Amino acid sequence: MASILPKGKRRSTAKKTTKGKNYKFLLPGLFILSLLLVTIIVPAVAQSSISIVSQEVRQQQLTPEQILKQGREFYEAGQFFEAANLWQQAAQAYKNQGTILNQAQALNYLSLAYQDLGQGKQAQEAITTSLELLQSRKKLEPRGVAILAQALNTQGSLQLTQGKTETALATWKQAEATYELAGNETGKLGSRINQAQALQTLGQYRRANELLKKLVEELQTQPDSVLKADGLRSLGIALQTVGDLVKSKAILEQSLAISQQLNASADSSATLLGIGNIARDVQRYDVAWKFYQEAANLAQTPITTLQAQLNQLSLLAQTQQWQTASSLMPQIESNLSQLSPSRASVYARVNLAESLMQQKSGDAETRRRGDKETIPNSQFPIPNSQKIAQSLATAVQQARQIKDSRAEAYALTQLGKLYEQTQQWQDAQSLTEQALQISQSIEAADITARAAWQLGRILEQRGDLTGSIAAFQGAFAHLQSLRSDLVAVSPDVQFNFKESVEPVYRELVNLLLQPTLTHGQIEDTSQANIKQAREVIEALQLAELDNFFRDACLDTQPVVLDEIDTQAAVIYPIILHDSFRGNSASRLEVVISLPNQPLRHYATQLPEEEIENILQQFYSSLYPGYSRDQRLRLAEEVYDWLLRPAEADLANSGIETLVFVPDGFLRNLPIAALYDGEQYIVEKYSVALSPGLQLFPQGLKREELQALTAGLTEARQGFAELPAVEDEVKEIASEVDAQVLLNQEFTRTAFQKEINGKPFPVVHLATHGQFSSNPQETFLLTWDERISIKDFDLLFEKRRLGILKPIDLLVLSACQTAAGDKRATLGLAGFALRSGARSTMASLWSVHDESTAALMSEFYRQLTQTNLPITKAEALRQAQLTLLSDPQYNHPYFWASFVLVGNWL
Repeated sequence: MASILPKGKRRSTAKKTTKGKNYKFLLPGLFILSLLLVTIIVPAVAQSSISIVSQEVRQQQLTPEQILKQGREFYEAGQFFEAANLWQQAAQAYKNQGTILNQAQALNYLSLAYQDLGQGKQAQEAITTSLELLQSRKKLEPRGVAILAQALNTQGSLQLTQGKTETALATWKQAEATYELAGNETGKLGSRINQAQALQTLGQYRRANELLKKLVEELQTQPDSVLKADGLRSLGIALQTVGDLVKSKAILEQSLAISQQLNASADSSATLLGIGNIARDVQRYDVAWKFYQEAANLAQTPITTLQAQLNQLSLLAQTQQWQTASSLMPQIESNLSQLSPSRASVYARVNLAESLMQQKSGDAETRRRGDKETIPNSQFPIPNSQKIAQSLATAVQQARQIKDSRAEAYALTQLGKLYEQTQQWQDAQSLTEQALQISQSIEAADITARAAWQLGRILEQRGDLTGSIAAFQGAFAHLQSLRSDLVAVSPDVQFNFKESVEPVYRELVNLLLQPTLTHGQIEDTSQANIKQAREVIEALQLAELDNFFRDACLDTQPVVLDEIDTQAAVIYPIILHDSFRGNSASRLEVVISLPNQPLRHYATQLPEEEIENILQQFYSSLYPGYSRDQRLRLAEEVYDWLLRPAEADLANSGIETLVFVPDGFLRNLPIAALYDGEQYIVEKYSVALSPGLQLFPQGLKREELQALTAGLTEARQGFAELPAVEDEVKEIASEVDAQVLLNQEFTRTAFQKEINGKPFPVVHLATHGQFSSNPQETFLLTWDERISIKDFDLLFEKRRLGILKPIDLLVLSACQTAAGDKRATLGLAGFALRSGARSTMASLWSVHDESTAALMSEFYRQLTQTNLPITKAEALRQAQLTLLSDPQYNHPYFWASFVLVGNWL
């Protein structure tokens, strides 16, 4: 099998603003679609062979202007190959006439078509010639200035596609200035939205947001018009892309109000679709359905009606409402039959198939669970697999008919997925490999990642583990190259991290850590495989944080454990699911890294549901009133999974600190409370948590501690009083030089003034807060408002930018994880990373505030020792041991909640 690894950093996707209609559909999958151009043969599908009949547009005696116009019609219909042919003819005709401006305009259009076809070289040649023609003239008339602005915009789009993001940003700034000279406000707006996109790609999300905010303000001053409504809609979608759903919804609603006032039904339909997508993002499915329905009612063409209906069907598939879906199918099929071959029609068939295939997987899941009470989806009149295959075969046929190879590759991938679902492995492999061959030919990382993942699954089922690993490695590498695209993905694609990205990482780790069979002998996993498994686990941690923040702004600087702490062990537990040949077993794998030693791993074979149940029971047992014997039994069982096999190695290596890079619900567990049968872990080791050594923050030089301490003792905003907080901050002030903000003094404004006024090494916040896997539900309480994750980022901006010293230690002493949220501590990691703090100490649940005051006092006393300096992890351990030795607070509920994240030194 040819290599699937990416050849370089070139980006294959660009979400660009171009002239023409944007026919994007709500895709259930992950990847943003651009185009390829490769011809490949498709085997017989679903008992129907695919025959492609080329349709050439035979030109009669048309003028160049008529040819140019006809090209626009093909382009807007999604037939880019025909548009390119026509615009090439028009450019040549204008060249023969010596009309330079018209030739430049035709070449600009031609470059756009080539970009959509994935023909980067031809696109570059066309736009370069266009710009040379325009710049060769000493002075451009107003029309020439407008054409130059369009050409610069097109060049910026191509540069972004080529990975030249900074160059694209500069080009779009030049385009903006040129549009301003031309007096074209719409083009100017498009160029600035494109600049915001480039800033997102560069990871400069704050600048992107500031630019979008300015655009909103400027649009508000303009009189109501269709152009204003369109501009607001574009801005609303851009804001949704960066995760600002509240502002996005407000802007889209304003756009809708203007469109409705002007009776612009088509514009209203497009905006309603965007608002529906936001409702779906926040899981308001009933609201999303109503918006989609209204969008369908107002749509003016079969394609826009179909767009809304496919969104509805996708929503019904997601929520498994197949009876309602069956009533929608006749309308969808009718509208689909009215479409002539185009990219839109191909994507429509692919998305229809994806939704219908969710019924088949739902049936399989019902059978796997043995759920006899649930009515099987197959009882509803939904097309069977053969009909879905025939529809996809038509999609491939249409894609080839219009020479849209990217759409062909996407349809082939979906067809391969269907055969995978029906366990027709040979056909599934053949189709998926063809899709891969197409996507790799022009380095289209998005579709390659999806097809490579699919090929890996198919090869695993066929018993080719070597080929499967290679395919998964290719998928992983392409996902890494697409990192910023995954988090700034178009809302039209409905990116789903849990379904489309995370499984690639987990399945690759699963394969890498499996023992190999050589000449009939089982061999241990190689060091190379264990090392890559560790890299993938760390990459998964980073990907989850990117997904949490909705941006890829975290800088990675991998460090070597041996160079950090020779008395620390790093432990990577991860829950894996083995789907090989229908096997539904799962296991808890542990990879352990010891200084100056090879990596090792071990596993516990248990059903995933049982693993999670035991972890949940252990978590629940940490509350007072639970049976002590039962709690210790559960604590020891988890200890057996995570550490028992490594006991001898830890002892022989002189390990003093255990650093866990936890996975899933393990993040919520207080590792210090694990029990080895005789004592808690905290009685043997210091414990720290880390999102991975690639995010390890370098420590600051230890100096005399100065702290900014803020807290609330009184009940605020529905949260209970914390009377012992006053004693807590007084105790801290007795140990370190502290500036205190208490109750009414602890406002957001006062806190920001203090944090920006003096470089405090320690910031201690004794206030209610909540950690959640949803950024919208992650916050800290001040006297007058809540500080969100994004607010936290802004509050600590000067420290993050290096204007002030970074915080060495951030303490959040009265927080808790959101109930029922298995990934709640993503919020804790979020606060830690957004503040730029080298170390963060926080509580996993809200603890008795008097015991918290005692623990914090001892922690700071330990940390400020001058005769024998100790690490932060050891200072926390000693504080926990102090409570453990106190009969009043020796239950883990009082001391185990506190965890240290980041640099433990």
